[in-house]
Formats: sequence, structure tokens, C-alpha cells
Amino acid sequence: KNTISEQKIDAAGLILDPNAKTTLAFVDNDETGDRSFSFYRKPGADMMLREDEVNYELIDNCCIFHFGSLSMTDEPVRSATYAMIDYAKKKNKIISFDPNLRPPLWESEDLAAKQIWYGIEQCDILKIADNEIEWLTGTNDYDKGIEIIRQRTHAKLINVTLGPNGSIAYYGGLKVFMEPYLNKDTIETTGAGDTFGACALHAVLKHGLDNLTEEDLKEMLQFANAAASLITTKKGALRVMPEEKEIKELINTY
Repeated sequence: KNTISEQKIDAAGLILDPNAKTTLAFVDNDETGDRSFSFYRKPGADMMLREDEVNYELIDNCCIFHFGSLSMTDEPVRSATYAMIDYAKKKNKIISFDPNLRPPLWESEDLAAKQIWYGIEQCDILKIADNEIEWLTGTNDYDKGIEIIRQRTHAKLINVTLGPNGSIAYYGGLKVFMEPYLNKDTIETTGAGDTFGACALHAVLKHGLDNLTEEDLKEMLQFANAAASLITTKKGALRVMPEEKEIKELINTY
């Protein structure tokens, strides 16, 4: 560990670690539109968060605690993530998880599977991609994959994203499919899954997680699919997420 004398202090009084990089993700799109990822990390600043540095007030003031597997690839952030999940549970927050599998960031597939199963076992809401189901359960039959996952989770709502083929919501005995909003202006898909997930959580904040109807689920998927479609028409991810007005306009004109 670096001593204070080896570190620099920036204008805001934050300690800068010369050995920790600002993590960068590089996305390559092939001629079919499929993506591959490479990362500038190891160690990245996002990996260095310690349990004693967590701001628990942020969890106190939230309704939903959302996390992904990228904060569980390495220590000390893995232990910090575990601590935040435990705290959120004690505070009766809704727990949301997105595996967001990125194989290059893991030491091994076994470790990735172990941590992703841990996340699945903790959550109330699971957003998972079709390829992640196949990787995790060994089947490309989504219904069978969800059966396997449900044996190890108490998640009330499981949303499966199917890329250009739409999405499915599993809730209790309900299974709801929604067609995609295919867009002729699509240039890349980076951020589509995160946009979908955020919109699904928006619906949960609106309706709650108990007693959702088939209509509620259809509305959720329609909104999330439309938003995911819009982000594929712009380069980038977080900074180009669509506003609610844009999403509703697409739904009304599609």
C-alpha cells in the first residue's frame, strides 16, 4: 500500500494513487454488430474502494440498491460490495442485480460464476441477458434457464433481455414477452442493457414490487425496450440515455 508521502493530493483534497488507473472500456463492433470488450484496469480506481470508505448515507436515502458483478471481480471492492448489500438488506431496501458479464475482467470463469451466483442469490430484481443465461445454466432455453436460476434466488422479478429479439419478464406465475423497437438508425448497442435495466427499475419505483399485473409488466417492458432502442442510435452510453419524453414519443409513433 502506498504511504501518504508517495501519493498526491488534488485540488479537492482527494488522495490520488499513482498506481490506480482510471478504468476505461474499449468496445469493438464487428460487421454483424456484435461487440467485444477490452479494458484499461488492473488495478483500476473502481477496484480500490474499501469497506471503510463506503458512504452508507447514500443507501439510507435510496429506495433500490442496484449492483453488478464488476464490483466483485477483485478485492477490496468485493468486500465493500458485500458490506453494502448486507447494509441495504438490513435497511429493507429493494436489491437489484445485473450480472453484466465481462470475461476479460475475471481471473477465471469459475470465479465469475461464483460471484454472479452470489449476486443472484441476494437480489429481489434480476436483469439478465440471454447469453448470460446460457453461460450460467448451460441451456439456451430461457424457461429452463430461469427454472434453474429460481432454485437459487428469491428474486420476485426476473427480466431477460434478448437483444434485437425483445425481452421477457418473469414474475410469479406470469411470463410476459415484449417485441423490440427495431430502429433503422441503430449504430451501436453499448448501454442498451443498462438503459433497459434503469427503465425497469423506474417502473418498480412507480408500481412497487408486489402485486404487479400482466399489464404492469407489459408497460414496463414496452418502456424499457423503447428506451434501449433509442440509445442504440447514438454513440456512447450514460451521457446519451434518452429522456422520458423521447421514450414516450417513440412508443406513440412506432
